[in-house]
Amino acid sequence: MKLLEERIRKDGNVKPGNVLKVDSFLNHQMDVELFSEMGKEFRRLFPSERINKILTIEASGIGIACIAAQYFHVPVVFAKKSQSVNLDGEQYITRIESFTHKRVYDVIVSKKYLGKDDHVLIIDDFLANGCAAAGLIDLVKSAGAVVEGVGIAIEKGFQEGGRLLRSKGVRVESLAIVESMDDQTGEIVFSSQNQ
Repeated sequence: MKLLEERIRKDGNVKPGNVLKVDSFLNHQMDVELFSEMGKEFRRLFPSERINKILTIEASGIGIACIAAQYFHVPVVFAKKSQSVNLDGEQYITRIESFTHKRVYDVIVSKKYLGKDDHVLIIDDFLANGCAAAGLIDLVKSAGAVVEGVGIAIEKGFQEGGRLLRSKGVRVESLAIVESMDDQTGEIVFSSQNQ
């Protein structure tokens, strides 16, 4: 998606350790108009009328998923990274290692909001090592539901997550795929796959 790639080039910052900082428009301060265009693109990429839920993980995926859900006319369920007093009843739980935060989370979804009749589109802001997406897929499968695909705002194509998911037959559509980035020069190279 050219619009997203241009925004990453303009406002993204490459940090040591393969970190792409896009907090000025994607995952701290959010550009809702950009999210709207991203939502339209996810709807174009996933035209299935069977999709009846969007699943994401807190916190950075929630804004993107909510805006995208307007184009699918479906609810958003977000997996929580911690147990809370308002999480009651039976739950699906999986463990996910965060690339950004360098820690492992127990990720939880109430069984009230994910079931065997659901056809789920997973949406998240980043795909790096694939742990978050794989964990969300695990939650969907635990519910007996169907994964219709995974929609990602920014995929780090030089990391293994996208390849691993695709090799397992998961449909992954990323709006921008970063093939390389240099923390010395700030240069970001995108995959021509999305052109």
